[in-house]
This record gives sequence, structure tokens and C-alpha cells, in this order.
Amino acid sequence: MAIISYLTDAGDERVVRPSTPLPVSDTRTADTLLVATTGVNATANRDLLGSTATELPTLDVCGQYRKLVWFYFRTSDAATNYRVLARATDHNGAPLGSGWQELVPPTTLPGAANTWGRIEIPASGDGYYDQYRIEVQRTGGSDYILTSKIIGVR
Repeated sequence: MAIISYLTDAGDERVVRPSTPLPVSDTRTADTLLVATTGVNATANRDLLGSTATELPTLDVCGQYRKLVWFYFRTSDAATNYRVLARATDHNGAPLGSGWQELVPPTTLPGAANTWGRIEIPASGDGYYDQYRIEVQRTGGSDYILTSKIIGVR
């Protein structure tokens, strides 16, 4: 029977046994992709960057991330819908086809006034899309400020 051993960072030799298995490190990493403050109003197709140009992405070059996590802070409980779109691009960054794939159809943005929220994109499984567009639209109440931070998880 072969003996398996390894050297620690300190140079000590360790033998692998059921009571002392190999060390494992978590290799997941996260990067901040966007920090934005958005004036939420009744304008249709407005993304987190304030753009209403529907072909422009909110986030680009995201293919390395299996999931995005959107943290947001609402200053009002005004009824608001959000929508998440995604698409793949070619090696030059041009969309592979026309339009977007709708990951989240218009859905009510959770949260009361002066509260934080968290949304995973996609909600289940892995994403790996190259571009995302996240739109917000107030459907009732008064205009307000939405502060967002989006991280990409590898």
C-alpha cells in the first residue's frame, strides 16, 4: 500500500489518512461588476445605468461568471417592476442573434422603503451569458432612488 504525503506551506510533511485528509480550498471568486444609482420612474425600458436604448447591455463581458448577485437599496416602496435579459456574443463582442433572451419577465421588485434586497441571476442553475440588461420601471407611487451593486461569481 502506497503512502501519500504532501508538504505544507511551512515545509512540514503530512501523511494523508482518513483522520487527516488533503486540505481543500474554496476557489470561488467574486468580482464587483457594477455600482450604480438609478432614478426609478415610469419610463419604459430604462436599465440600471439609466439607458432606454434597448440594444445596449447593462453589463458586458460576463461570460466567465456562473451567477450574478444584484444587491439593491430602495428609498421608496413605490410599486416597481424589474426585468432581466441576457444574450451571448461572438469573439468580437457582437450579439450572436437579434434581441435578448428574457431570463426574468417583468416581476415586482421586492422590498419596502429603505430596505436592502438581493436577487440572483439566474435564479437557479448557471448563467455564463456574455451580456445582461436589467431594466426597472415604477408602476405606481412616486419616483425614487435605487442604489445597486452587482457582483459576478465564478
